[in-house]
Amino acid sequence: MGQISLKSVDQVVIKFTGDSGDGMQLVGNQLTALAAVSGNDVNSLPDYPSEIRAPAGTVAGISGFQIALGSRDIHTAGDAPDVLVAMNPAAVQHSYKHVVKGGMIITDSDMFTEKAMEKVGFKSNPCTDGTLAGYDVKSIPFTTLTREALKDLDMGPKDKDRCKNFFVLGVLVWLFNKNPQDVLNFINTKFGKKLPKIAEANTIVFKAGLNYGETTVMFQQRYDLKAATIEPGFYRNITGNEAAALGLIAAAKKSNMQLLLGSYPITPATDILHEVSKHKNFGAITMQMEDEIAGICAAIGGAFAGKLAVTTTSGPGLALKGEALGLAVIMEIPLVIVNVQRGGPSTGLPTKTEQSDLLQAMYGRNGDSPMPVIAAGSPDDCFMAAFEACQIAIKYRTPVLLLTDGYIGQGSCPWKVPLESELPSFEANFTKEDADFKSYRRDPETLARNIAIPGTKGLQHRVGSLEKDVLTGAVSHVPMNHQIMTDIRKNKVAGIVRDVPNAVVNGKESGKVLVIGWGGTYGAVKGAVDRLILQGKSVSSINLRWINPFPANLAKIIANFDKVLIPELNTGQLSVLIRSQFLVDTVSLNKVQGDPFREYEVIDKVNEMLGE
Repeated sequence: MGQISLKSVDQVVIKFTGDSGDGMQLVGNQLTALAAVSGNDVNSLPDYPSEIRAPAGTVAGISGFQIALGSRDIHTAGDAPDVLVAMNPAAVQHSYKHVVKGGMIITDSDMFTEKAMEKVGFKSNPCTDGTLAGYDVKSIPFTTLTREALKDLDMGPKDKDRCKNFFVLGVLVWLFNKNPQDVLNFINTKFGKKLPKIAEANTIVFKAGLNYGETTVMFQQRYDLKAATIEPGFYRNITGNEAAALGLIAAAKKSNMQLLLGSYPITPATDILHEVSKHKNFGAITMQMEDEIAGICAAIGGAFAGKLAVTTTSGPGLALKGEALGLAVIMEIPLVIVNVQRGGPSTGLPTKTEQSDLLQAMYGRNGDSPMPVIAAGSPDDCFMAAFEACQIAIKYRTPVLLLTDGYIGQGSCPWKVPLESELPSFEANFTKEDADFKSYRRDPETLARNIAIPGTKGLQHRVGSLEKDVLTGAVSHVPMNHQIMTDIRKNKVAGIVRDVPNAVVNGKESGKVLVIGWGGTYGAVKGAVDRLILQGKSVSSINLRWINPFPANLAKIIANFDKVLIPELNTGQLSVLIRSQFLVDTVSLNKVQGDPFREYEVIDKVNEMLGE
């Protein structure tokens, strides 16, 4: 066997593709965790079909998982894969054109039967007929080798074949020079007690994969990826949905309130409900209701009763909650609505990401019903965005809409776990005794109204969907009272700008092009603009975390640039808001393909605007 060299890289992008039962999500998550443990910066992008089980071996049934590992800051899951693991001909057909030229394609050669290839339009084997010319193709008989490794184990053929993803993982752990003990620990933790035979099988197969990488002459290089330079602290890998759930729980603890989550399962938001339900030791209450309307109404009831109330959903669910959102606005109660956006309209693309609920979040209610809107920019940012949404909801007695999306909700990255002492405490300050209690008397600065928990002696009051008297809360149809109440609700939300941090410019404070990102576009915009700045281009960027209200310094920043580019995973919804509020002729970069931006797409558009 020849000498195997180490290939030093500062970033590598890997994509796993296979049938839904091939375990590609598990392998991807495991390699992500391994890379994070070894100190790499990581960003991942799960990609799977919405059908419960599309026909096996078809392109429609392919499940994918892309990760970028780096020894430097990583902001996205990468533009194009350097390494593609494709478990069958359909997976090759699905993804090979996206691999960088000269990149590696690893396949299960056992799966390239005549029937399987014909099913996806290959007339002959793409690994040998020149289709994959220009790529470094590694055809490995994963199925045969897995069965051989498990020949002495008393398991059925199907059960043995389900273990081949751990053979793949063994090869990759060797290829990317990661610590195999971390995988063995994972197998023992996940399967050891409940499914000891599965644990034994996966262990055997994983070690066989490692040995294959070590002993075969197929690979001449291994990847050498140094640890990234990161701020000292305790880190864990986290998805956006997990981070949002933990942010809500942390907010409940720091406000000394009980968290109540009323929700209805919907992709891709359901994981927040799952995660919160795991933490009942913190007193969290989860209520899986019969539909979206019941979910938010349960949360409104919780808010009325003094809980830190939250409901979670995705696009079509937010539409169903519309009337109840208006109820929360007119009742002026603290409520957080987490909307993990997906492709629409209607049920649209349930498992694909999009940012097309922005205008629904801003205006999707009857009447003038303003609501604060905050958008998380990355999986780890979902923690503080959720925490901040709770702070604002409690302080201003208002529902707050938190927007994430499928990309950052299901994607993952390393997260520096904050100390409890690093998080601010905040109090609900419910009225407990007041001889002259008026439920709509307000704090003169925040315009937040008085709230007394029902049952508090002497503080009986009325709430509901009808307009209320500006002071007493009694039902009022007086025309001027409605004018005053409408203006107060509008001014209260506008006044939240006092708590909104100024936008921070990435790059110079003035120049030719300003790129404005929001939500899940943050990573692609930041990565692209960083690369353009290194090339000496006159371009800067900002990320809008708060969209209603906008940061106070946004108008001044925009005025310092010749042109403004707004990339969005919709047809230009933030552009509409920026144009209407600041009278700026923005340039839109729009994409609605169920797929996040790649850095090169932003770079190409900026260069076009610069005339280059």
